[in-house]
Amino acid sequence: MIKQQVEKIKERIRLAAQACGRNPETVRLVAVSKTVPADRVREAVASGVLLLGENYIQEAQDKISRLSDCAVSWHFIGHLQTNKAKYAVKLFDLIHTVDSFKLAAELDKQARKIAKIQDILIQVNIGEEASKSGASADEVQKLVKEISQLKNLSVKGLMTIPPFYDEPEKVRPYFTATRELRDRIKAAAIANIAMDELSMGMTGDFEAAIEEGATLVRIGTAIFGERS
Repeated sequence: MIKQQVEKIKERIRLAAQACGRNPETVRLVAVSKTVPADRVREAVASGVLLLGENYIQEAQDKISRLSDCAVSWHFIGHLQTNKAKYAVKLFDLIHTVDSFKLAAELDKQARKIAKIQDILIQVNIGEEASKSGASADEVQKLVKEISQLKNLSVKGLMTIPPFYDEPEKVRPYFTATRELRDRIKAAAIANIAMDELSMGMTGDFEAAIEEGATLVRIGTAIFGERS
């Protein structure tokens, strides 16, 4: 069942990329495995999933240790508290949700302790929603400049969770705005900053996100089913 779902999603990613003239290889699937038991995650890995996205440190610790024999890359995609930074740098290859200099400085400090350069994305609250984390679009370039001074962090791009709509076309302007923001920051050519990744798009709207430049799509429900 999971194998078929993974294949279906990969095919939809391929078609969406080709439809807008992009190389499908430039879009990667992050299977969102929060609340999914380790044995089902293992099934997804056996079906060709290479990137796994987790939202909670404690749950991820347990899962990562159970699946330590799997050749996968772990991404943190949930809200990260500063006091969990030391665990995050040990567990994750890419942290999608850095939204303040305070958090970045703590990640830098903890990464330095273990001699690691931690890859991160800056989370943008593109819809300016009070209920969501993320730096406002106006603050992002300044934040990126500040973070560029931190030696043990490597900024790879932006991440966003736009306002929820049932209709992907209503979400599209938020994806467009995030891509344009990414392009402006890229054009500023800030030292030590790469703006190659755009983490955006989930089960209901990932095709629109791909058309607007997403390089990482975070998909859980379409692979593992509805969460209980």
